[in-house]
Amino acid sequence: MTESTVPHIEILLVEDNEPDVLLTLEAFGEASVPNRLHVARDGVEALRFLRREGEHAHAPRPDVILMDINMPRKNGLEVLQEIKADPILGSIPVVMLTTSQSDEDVRRSYERHASGYVVKPVGFENFLNAMRAFENFWMTFVRFPPHQDRP
Repeated sequence: MTESTVPHIEILLVEDNEPDVLLTLEAFGEASVPNRLHVARDGVEALRFLRREGEHAHAPRPDVILMDINMPRKNGLEVLQEIKADPILGSIPVVMLTTSQSDEDVRRSYERHASGYVVKPVGFENFLNAMRAFENFWMTFVRFPPHQDRP
């Protein structure tokens, strides 16, 4: 397989904290697996991206979503619940990536069918290491369904 034919992974990052967005972009920019990282800055924009509304009319379907919990307009738990209730979007794995260490947030995330819950590590190197571990698991070992267009 040539580099141009190697399948890439579509990742949607739902994050309102700009430093965390930049760190994630840097971490995935160094990834060994080809990927395209898309960013939604709050829950409302994330749903518009996923539903291909407005400026996101040609957005790809993400293979995996990384989502913060505490965001303006619509929080990550609300978005997670809407994603998992949608028969078209419900199969997309959603990993909560948040600063919250609250047992209640963990419980509520898994009740809404999150695929994982990761507490953001403090510090640049720790954050990069966590993103590399994410890459290693999700982009190396996990098999995603073939890319399909939404009906």
